[in-house]
Amino acid sequence: MNPDQALRKIAFLLEWRGASPYRVRAFHTAADAVRDLPAGPVDAAQAVRLRGVGPVTADVIAQASAGAVPDYLARLAAESGPEARAGWDLAAVSTGDCHVHSDWSDGGSPIEDMAEAARSAMGHQWAVLTDHSPRLTIARGLSPDRLRRQLAAVTAVNSRMGPDFRLLTGIECDILDDGSLDQEEELLDQLDVVVASVHSKLRSEPEPMTARMVAAVRNPRVDVLGHCTGRIVTGRGRPQSRFDAEAVFAACAQAGTAVEINCRPERRDPPDDLLLLAAAAGCLFAVDTDAHAPEQLHWQSSGYARAARIGLGADRLITTWPLERLLAARGGRQ
Repeated sequence: MNPDQALRKIAFLLEWRGASPYRVRAFHTAADAVRDLPAGPVDAAQAVRLRGVGPVTADVIAQASAGAVPDYLARLAAESGPEARAGWDLAAVSTGDCHVHSDWSDGGSPIEDMAEAARSAMGHQWAVLTDHSPRLTIARGLSPDRLRRQLAAVTAVNSRMGPDFRLLTGIECDILDDGSLDQEEELLDQLDVVVASVHSKLRSEPEPMTARMVAAVRNPRVDVLGHCTGRIVTGRGRPQSRFDAEAVFAACAQAGTAVEINCRPERRDPPDDLLLLAAAAGCLFAVDTDAHAPEQLHWQSSGYARAARIGLGADRLITTWPLERLLAARGGRQ
């Protein structure tokens, strides 16, 4: 186990135990800092000088780089018990990610870099490029013409990726006030996966917000309901939207629209009570990173920890499905 792996597993176990997002993110940040270090021992005094590494993570790095199981990891694993193993195994069978951004909208990296990281760093079979739709101008949302150009760019990327990975075409499409989607229907029909999210009027009254979300998830073009409450749990924060969750999740279950388990540390959306409610409603789920940079793809294991903690198995998680099953489900809903 190298330092990167040890730090990622600690982040997973902290998420499993319900630790604060700050603690979870600290270990992912440290893992990013050591990912490209050459093999061999690194002492704690050297590690702590790395950007994003503190005394605790430096000790983990030093022990793991010397070939030992870090004390912090061993203690967490013992305290978490054998049940946590199920969550770790669930993360290990992940096949893809339905929510990934590039520098075509508000991501920081080119399409090919995101695809290569999903293939090589994560071992995914597929990932979905979901840059924003036109209305989200602050995120440089894609106009219809730009989306058409992106479809051609994805084809070009796939021609260079090899047979073991496919970058799927997609969009994170704004749900408009009336529940309609912020992109031309003809274009949405061409995409492999559509994630629909609310980004505006997040403090609407529950009744109109519920109607808006139900209309969207019932749309046969929508595959995933993104970060359903819109909450932010770090920094100044943002309260979650108010809506009839039972009605929304019942509509998702009936339509076959997956509920996203958003893995961004500042989101962790939906919150635990709504995650349980969606599971009880019989929903499918997508464990998605909402990654805006290659290193953020590693956040996915935290979402699998949350899924496993409430007893969700791989069959309910579309991000563990083979590509053929994912696309067949999309085709069957249109």
